[in-house]
Amino acid sequence: MSTDTPSPEDVTPEVTEEVAPVEEKLTPEEELQAATPEAPGDEPVVAAEEPSAEAGSDSEVAEGEEAASDLPELTLGDGAPAEVEELVAPLVVRGKIDKFGVAMGTGRRKTSVARVRIKDGNGEFVVNGKPFEEFFCVERDRKMVQEALILTEMRNKVDVWIRVNGGGTTGQTGAVILGVARALQVKDPSLHHVLATGGFLTRDDRMVERKKYGRRKARRGFQFSKR
Repeated sequence: MSTDTPSPEDVTPEVTEEVAPVEEKLTPEEELQAATPEAPGDEPVVAAEEPSAEAGSDSEVAEGEEAASDLPELTLGDGAPAEVEELVAPLVVRGKIDKFGVAMGTGRRKTSVARVRIKDGNGEFVVNGKPFEEFFCVERDRKMVQEALILTEMRNKVDVWIRVNGGGTTGQTGAVILGVARALQVKDPSLHHVLATGGFLTRDDRMVERKKYGRRKARRGFQFSKR
């Protein structure tokens, strides 16, 4: 009985043809990029993801709550929260009141010194034993000396006695103004705000500039003579 199945020797192996891959054409830019060698340190930069605003706000709130929980709560004896007291600068009063109830204040300006005494009265104003109209001959000086009394409405309610020495008319006027303001502050501390706002309690610390050698005055030079 014959069989049609071929023997293994008679079977010829099938030859498979390999197809060469088709080369893709590169553009000039891609060829230039492939030709340039990459630096060893160059690595692709990956954009970091920015945290969202909601996540940041949640973390900040959580941190704030943790910090607040760590702080001890200030409480009084009955358990109520303590109130924060405002810091107020202490009131500085330069003057005094003697045993007779007379308010005394000292004012200075340049080289002038004025010692002022104020007591309840009817508006008498004496400077070095003279009425202030006779002592201060300039109208501007008379207005400046009375300005603090008029501002506080004490011009016709108190008597003012002043002894001033040193300096000239401008220095003595400034010293009297400061001395009157300080005496009024000692007599009635409630007038401090009005006097301070008006600038009567601030001393003018300007002094005459000293003379320099080689000059006639502080800065004035000697006259030059050509012949």
